[in-house]
Amino acid sequence: MGDSLQRLRDAPAGIRADAGYQLKLVQAGELPADYRPMPDVGPGVLEIRLSGTGEYRVFYVAKFEESVYVLHCFDKKSRATRKTDIDLGRVRYKEMLARRRAR
Repeated sequence: MGDSLQRLRDAPAGIRADAGYQLKLVQAGELPADYRPMPDVGPGVLEIRLSGTGEYRVFYVAKFEESVYVLHCFDKKSRATRKTDIDLGRVRYKEMLARRRAR
């Protein structure tokens, strides 16, 4: 959703590789190695936690059979998730639901 793919492409190579592997696990119906629920973003939203050259996070929804929706990718600079990142995840969650309803 949005610029998530571009943000992931802009991340360091190790982060990109790990994110790709973790998302492949999710597509296969498994859970990523390091994750946590993000109910503040939306029901069913999970956050993949990636470490390497910095800390990165990926918000995604995998509760629908047809797709895994990546809502937001970002680098994490502090212990708490920034409100702007949570808000952007919420907006994209609503956009994803609207797209699904329009089908």
